[in-house]
Amino acid sequence: MNHLTQKRLKSKSVQSSIINSIASDFNLTPILAEAYFNQIKSYFSEHSEINLSSGQIHYLAIDDKEPAGKPVGLCKKISVKLSLHNPDVDIDVYHKSGLKGLRQHRLLRITKEAIEQGALLSYEDLAFLLTTSIVTIKRDIAAMRRNGLTIPSRGWRHNMGRGSTHKSQILQLYLSGYLFSDIERKTHHSETAVKRYIQDFSRIILLHLKNLSVDQIRISTGFSNRLIGEYIQLYKKYSAENNQRLNLIFQPHLDAKKKSAKPRKVR
Repeated sequence: MNHLTQKRLKSKSVQSSIINSIASDFNLTPILAEAYFNQIKSYFSEHSEINLSSGQIHYLAIDDKEPAGKPVGLCKKISVKLSLHNPDVDIDVYHKSGLKGLRQHRLLRITKEAIEQGALLSYEDLAFLLTTSIVTIKRDIAAMRRNGLTIPSRGWRHNMGRGSTHKSQILQLYLSGYLFSDIERKTHHSETAVKRYIQDFSRIILLHLKNLSVDQIRISTGFSNRLIGEYIQLYKKYSAENNQRLNLIFQPHLDAKKKSAKPRKVR
């Protein structure tokens, strides 16, 4: 098969047809049309290739890096899978606690699943998913928090009020010596989520140690100035105490830095 024949056959593919339509519809060059196609294809793959089990749904939620106060329409959305129904657990919960208990059980489960996938559910999301009102969701969350449960909704995640962010609180528990199982029990964040917070913490501090400003770190990482400032204060506090867990996080980086800075012997 010669080159011309191969080219003609490729031009008859679905991809080529779509690229030609994009170029024609939007008056673009073939190169630009192909670039747009590839970008849109990546977006589609990101949001569509999700394997769901029985009782799970595919839902678009707000990226947990989006700052508080940003209009929802402008926030980045990511695809998550949420377990609305798990018969192995939910039926027993219903028999023991009734509809209200089942709703609160599901509320806790899906908010936890969302944050483990890097997303956050708002009160509106929860009300829609659990087919109830926002007032009921707020009442449920308030009651659950009074009982010591942590519900990682979007409003709580961004701490609209005063006080340190929940990420800083979780980092303090870790640096204070709590086990992952203890942190999960106290905060209802999985070990995976806690480890992700530790990785974010190390990224911020390593940039801080390179003398980047808070604004530069924000641009580089996408985290808020507030969170960056809290992490830097945590680092200073526990570094002054020669904290063992803090040393474990940064020792490999410090050793590599010292090794690279060590002058070579001249023979």
